[in-house]
Amino acid sequence: MRFVLVLIGTMVALDLLWWAASTRIARPSFARIAVAIFALAQLTGLIWLLAQRFARAESTALFSKFALTNVFIWHMILLPLLLLLAIALLPILAMLALVRSARRLGNPAPADASGALNRRQFLGVALAAAPPLFNLSLATIAMRQLEQFRVRRFVLPIAGLPSDLHGLTITQISDLHVGRFTSGRVLRDVVRVVNELRVDLVLLTGDLINDALIDLDHGLDLVRSMQARYGVYLIEGNHDLIENGPEFERRVKNSGIPFLLDESIVIKIRDVPLQLFGLSWTRARENRDAAIAAAVNHLLNQRQPESFPILLAHHPHAFDAAAAASVPLTLAGHTHGGQLMLNDQYGFGPALFRYWSGLYSKGASKLVVSNGVGNWFPLRVRAPAELLHLTLLRSGNG
Repeated sequence: MRFVLVLIGTMVALDLLWWAASTRIARPSFARIAVAIFALAQLTGLIWLLAQRFARAESTALFSKFALTNVFIWHMILLPLLLLLAIALLPILAMLALVRSARRLGNPAPADASGALNRRQFLGVALAAAPPLFNLSLATIAMRQLEQFRVRRFVLPIAGLPSDLHGLTITQISDLHVGRFTSGRVLRDVVRVVNELRVDLVLLTGDLINDALIDLDHGLDLVRSMQARYGVYLIEGNHDLIENGPEFERRVKNSGIPFLLDESIVIKIRDVPLQLFGLSWTRARENRDAAIAAAVNHLLNQRQPESFPILLAHHPHAFDAAAAASVPLTLAGHTHGGQLMLNDQYGFGPALFRYWSGLYSKGASKLVVSNGVGNWFPLRVRAPAELLHLTLLRSGNG
């Protein structure tokens, strides 16, 4: 809670700093009024967002979603970037201010009573207007993205895959985030596409809801609507536990949907036993990777040698321990493909994770990381929302 309060206080302080700085450079009264309206709208949106959060409610109205998209992008992208830019330019700005002051003392400029904008005033208005206009542009792009996702296909040669499992098909759904930014038509489209794929297994790798338990019943209804020949299986993610982790786990356990909470289940597919392992979210804040590895090793104590294993883990770093234990296939999510990426190698993905999107291999073990089909943050750059369609093939080396 202390961290949240500090973060909120920082956002409010940055809002006020931007308002003061923009008012100073945008001298005409109409520009100052526009700046004030935008700043007050952002502060109001931030308060609205916090009120929703503490009221444990999610808004799915179109206007609300667009307004919150503006608030998220402004406070989580543009304001931090403007702060970094101001810090980088501070020496130059200080020097220019000193030069300008010296010139005014030596040669006071005559007042312009014409009412027209001079060049300096025009530049000030442009500088003040640029961030809000850029914010609105990004929000418009984000709103279109919220209704879109792709089906990404992988054909996976697996060493040791039983011959009767050759051609097994899986739809992996990760990070559905039912709630604030993922609602309405796009969720219906997800269910429709999943059912049209007609796969053997549907596996959900965490973050069914965005954070509010008020959305859980809807999320569970969506999962019940998904069809697969051999069943639909679910694990938890970090967002599922934000409001009340024990209550989320209790309600999903009672839903009748197979929910693997540090548990495994053996499924007979074409008379071949396949064992699904579901890893719970590791709550450790320090030495997280070590804690994840310990949890994986503990879970794999349930391994049955005659069964073909697949590990479902929300955090992709579980792959290291899984590969060390010779688990042939791990499915993960959590990263959103890096969310904001400059290209395939630079962005938040590689900055935060060893594995962030797509297919990875270690020896005979494979990891597939989904970008996720839903959104906790509205804007994606080179990390599109996706469903995964996986086809397992028996490797010639198996």
